[in-house]
Amino acid sequence: MLDQDMTRKVAEGKGFIAALDQSGGSTPKALKGYGVEEGAWSDEAGMYDLIHQMRSRIITSPAFTGDKVLGAILFERTMDGQVDGKPTPQALLDRGVVPFIKIDKGLEDEANGVQLMKPMPELNALLARARGLGVYGTKERSVINLANREGIAAIVKQQFEVGKQVLAGGLMPIIEPEVNIKSPERAQADQILLEELLKALDALTGDDKVMLKLSLPAKAGLFDPLVDHPRVLRVVALSGGFARPEACVELAKNKGIIASFSRALLEDLRAQMSDDEFNASLGGAIDEIYGASVNKTV
Repeated sequence: MLDQDMTRKVAEGKGFIAALDQSGGSTPKALKGYGVEEGAWSDEAGMYDLIHQMRSRIITSPAFTGDKVLGAILFERTMDGQVDGKPTPQALLDRGVVPFIKIDKGLEDEANGVQLMKPMPELNALLARARGLGVYGTKERSVINLANREGIAAIVKQQFEVGKQVLAGGLMPIIEPEVNIKSPERAQADQILLEELLKALDALTGDDKVMLKLSLPAKAGLFDPLVDHPRVLRVVALSGGFARPEACVELAKNKGIIASFSRALLEDLRAQMSDDEFNASLGGAIDEIYGASVNKTV
């Protein structure tokens, strides 16, 4: 049974979801953006320690509270670590922020214009551990590069199969079939994805609901039917490579969709900043993303 207070906050709250879930492959890039070069660590454990320090600094910042940040998506190692002497999910809950966890293990090679998720043989054990730590939901990402209906249908099928496994484990799935915003067929891919998602949502049974994390559509308002769908708890958007100002402009054009930004949230933060500088920079980013999530231009 999903926690009703967290469900209400995620479904109805004003704000956005922070994505703090960079994994092994994207961690060096995230650290470089934060001003930490690759020579700063000698092994993988050292790299993860540094990214955990960055995430801890974000989570404990006075700017990072449930007033504007509804939830935060964690990497598995972050979930298993501690912030402020507490398990990370509890540190988030104490700040009024709903914890989620990234569960996918990366992407398969491209086929039919898409990249499916790699197998997750230990998913049930991870779901049980996450739930025991107070985590509310999951996030699972796959990528659409071309407007290939067969490929997009396969992505949606896989995403909903995993989503049902997550629901059975007592957690809320964030289904993330990301359309590559650099795709030459972006608008067509958006349209096919919309059609396939609606079919999958209509086929859900019982009281099941899911969340959706989508690239901002080339055509503003295209995903309105998903926002309004009774099987969708909330639609959130990734920044997808847009810098924060552009991502916020595009987000504000889409009613009912809130942000779940990673790079666009963190892009101005640097390890070398004083605490005052860091907190002011993070606070400014949070205010900008919150504004685009809540105040729409349509």
